Amino acid sequence: MEFSNPFDNPQGLFLILCNAQQQYCLWPQQCVLPQGWHVACNAQTQADCDTWLRAQWQSLHPHNQVSCEGVNA
Repeated sequence: MEFSNPFDNPQGLFLILCNAQQQYCLWPQQCVLPQGWHVACNAQTQADCDTWLRAQWQSLHPHNQVSCEGVNA
């Protein structure tokens, strides 16, 4: 089955992106990275991304003027 929205594909692989405020987001690996974000974790399943995020992301509050380091899974 083909999905018109890559975020809806349960078999898709996703990157975890991070911005300068140390906010994270799930991003389909085949999509162009948005400006201001970098890869914090390499492509994996959505379930594995969720596990990584639970372990790594400690706060929903942005960290002003703090850069985040990329961490590969």
